[in-house]
Amino acid sequence: MRKLIYFVGMSLDGYIAGPNGEIDFCPVPEDMLNWIRTEYPETLPTHARPHLGMAVDAPNRSFDTLVMGRGTYEPALAIGVTSPYAHMKQYVVSSTLGRIDDPTVELVESDPVGLIRKLKQEEGMDIWLAGGGKFAAALLDEIDELVIKSYPVVAGKGTPAFAGEFRPTLFRPTQRSEVSSNGTQVTWFTRA
Repeated sequence: MRKLIYFVGMSLDGYIAGPNGEIDFCPVPEDMLNWIRTEYPETLPTHARPHLGMAVDAPNRSFDTLVMGRGTYEPALAIGVTSPYAHMKQYVVSSTLGRIDDPTVELVESDPVGLIRKLKQEEGMDIWLAGGGKFAAALLDEIDELVIKSYPVVAGKGTPAFAGEFRPTLFRPTQRSEVSSNGTQVTWFTRA
């Protein structure tokens, strides 16, 4: 069975974006980018790959399906990109977006839990939960693993990794690695 994995970068105080959706406050040095290109190439947007020194058709290593909320999808729309991860099957969960004018991106207007349970039963690689915080909180019971890129910065305010009800949920760390010169660490967790 496929797993739902929340692969996400966050500040030391648990924010995945700033108060206005900013993500540029997390320092990503070249060695960190090299690690992402090698280990999780599919998490880099298709349209950005040539600018990041990657072939557009670089093979996926871990994920072939992406689920995201509206807030994660909208930055691509803002620059005219309707299919930011064309190298994967893409789902946008939103009850307010209305429609998506791209046949390669599927809009799911309700029942995100049902979507995830259906996707887990299909054949393929694992499923990447890209965010955002409200969406991740809604799917907490379905998340099998976390891959947390912990950047050495404190944001102070913004979008938390999980923006939902108080629901302590245990995960067990399975691996930790420092992957960049600035001290960014990646920790892998499995549901306890």
